[in-house]
Amino acid sequence: MTDLITTRRTLLTAASVGVGAVVATGVSGLIIPARAKGIAPTPSMRGGANNYRPGAPIVERIGGGGFLMTGTVRRAGDGAPLKGQRIQIWAHTTEGHERDPESHGATLTDENGVFRMDMPQIVPAFGQPHGHLAYDSGDFKTVFMRPVMASARDTSLNVDFVLEPA
Repeated sequence: MTDLITTRRTLLTAASVGVGAVVATGVSGLIIPARAKGIAPTPSMRGGANNYRPGAPIVERIGGGGFLMTGTVRRAGDGAPLKGQRIQIWAHTTEGHERDPESHGATLTDENGVFRMDMPQIVPAFGQPHGHLAYDSGDFKTVFMRPVMASARDTSLNVDFVLEPA
């Protein structure tokens, strides 16, 4: 059996790279960073599809605004930003319930894969302030998100999508 020679330098190198992200080779104590396999796709969240409305219209804003929903959409694997992807957004707000058609709207990502939607303030439903978002265009696998806000007083929420081909 070969003993691995560990020095202060190899331990500091390993600590700076991160636990589980290094591979020790041979008796030299040489540390090599593990190779990345790419960016994993976003899994759909349980409860994310509640009150989903296929084909919600693309709108400039939902209701009177005052709450900002933002995020990015990237491709799984290489993380490239995805332009022109449709993100549907809905929530229980100060102006309506998440099941109401007027509480739903969609937007498209810009050239950097960024989306934004001004909407009414999200309020707690079932004890939690949360939004619903969906990627549902068809070029990639559908993803439903149901992020819970830290506080009902928050005035924005950022949600990022990483999509894999359909």
